[in-house]
Amino acid sequence: MKKAFTIFIGFIHDFAAGCWAATVLVIYWLNRIPNKDLADVLTDIKKDFFHISLICVVIVFLAGIGRTFTYISNVYGEDAEKTRRKMLIVKHVALLLFFGIGTYWQYTMVFK
Repeated sequence: MKKAFTIFIGFIHDFAAGCWAATVLVIYWLNRIPNKDLADVLTDIKKDFFHISLICVVIVFLAGIGRTFTYISNVYGEDAEKTRRKMLIVKHVALLLFFGIGTYWQYTMVFK
């Protein structure tokens, strides 16, 4: 049961991250539509997608915390595990910056 839950949490984590990336693209594309007649409607839609993106970020963080507690250690051996953990730290710092910059970019496109 724990292995299935671990896989499920990982899936939710990755799926929410993908959904967040999709909201960035949607807001970007909606922001490029030049039709001034649609401005009010597009602003409301962009706000909805921005709020969805915030929910996705929260889910990514919560599922990431869940992954921490459900992870099965030393799968690849002790030496490889040390290297993997270092790489995970670097990856998560980079992705935290990426999420932060992307969310700020969304905010500027929606609430400028």
